[in-house]
Amino acid sequence: MPPSPIAANPAFAAYGEAAKRAVGNPDSEQTAAEPSFGDLLAESIGEAVAANRSSEDISIQAASGQSDLQDVVEAVNAAEISLQTVVAIRDRVISAYQEILRMPI
Repeated sequence: MPPSPIAANPAFAAYGEAAKRAVGNPDSEQTAAEPSFGDLLAESIGEAVAANRSSEDISIQAASGQSDLQDVVEAVNAAEISLQTVVAIRDRVISAYQEILRMPI
């Protein structure tokens, strides 16, 4: 018997598990606690800092002739993307805070 389309596609399976967790299905397997927003934010900032440090290290290596220019461009691009992500998250958090402040009491 061929596998079902849901079992054959990992995206469908992941969506199904997320849907089960959203409605609180007791059959859902929850092996670990879900991370908090603060944990996700700290992880994102940590990744941005690591990408920036990596970019700096590769740039220094390129200046001394130990690294290729393509590696420098890729590292700088990765650092820029992670910085843009952190800035976008910051902007959303500030926007949400301002919306909370505008709520009537």
